[in-house]
Amino acid sequence: MRSVNVAELKNQLSRYLKYARGGEEIIIRDRSLPVAKLVPLADEDTDEQDLALVAAGKMRLPKTNLDINKIAKIPTGRVSSADAIRTLLKDREESL
Repeated sequence: MRSVNVAELKNQLSRYLKYARGGEEIIIRDRSLPVAKLVPLADEDTDEQDLALVAAGKMRLPKTNLDINKIAKIPTGRVSSADAIRTLLKDREESL
């Protein structure tokens, strides 16, 4: 499984979308901490808008389904509550 920091993802988004189209899952990190996952779109996740994009040739549906058991096994980081609060407050200050 690939992993990428937010800054690199912003600069190389097309590259990482290509990996997702190929069935890969990518862990997205913010300051080296995992915060999200980019996964291929599964058939059951599609709605009318997605199907319209497929019909227009602007999107392709994934070839494999999402395995929830694999996701559940992904190790997550541990952060003390004090560190989490400090980081949250710092992030809020930066966004003002």
